[in-house]
Amino acid sequence: MITRPLNLASHLRTEPRNFDLLFLVNAGLLALFFVVFASRFVLSPGLAVDFRIPAIAGATAGATLTTHQVTITQSGVFFVESGRIDLAQLKDWLKKEGQRRPEQAGRSPTLNVLADARLTVADLAEVVRIARSAGFEVQWGAVEPEARGK
Repeated sequence: MITRPLNLASHLRTEPRNFDLLFLVNAGLLALFFVVFASRFVLSPGLAVDFRIPAIAGATAGATLTTHQVTITQSGVFFVESGRIDLAQLKDWLKKEGQRRPEQAGRSPTLNVLADARLTVADLAEVVRIARSAGFEVQWGAVEPEARGK
């Protein structure tokens, strides 16, 4: 480029310093944020914040260890280990998981159904029917009611 007649070279900015380290730091932070916020442990927008587990007296008396868990919100959205699924995907997931894990100590796989207290009994019964047809024993999640007067 010809800059001598008008002395344009003196009006141009100098070449920037080497910012390779800053670029790598920014790229690393972006990767960290994507890993953290894509995690299944971060509250997803589809999960209701006012999720309530039913309170039943003696809920922990018959509690056993479970091999799988499904969380159901009032809107009929299902959350499993791998993330959010719908009813059709739940059927496939239960069949796959029921066949994948061999019976341990003579027990069949057990599913813990953690349902919102406002979920209808018909929806809950449908999930239990699907789980039992896939070979699961079903346990419903509930908590002990809080003591009054505290």
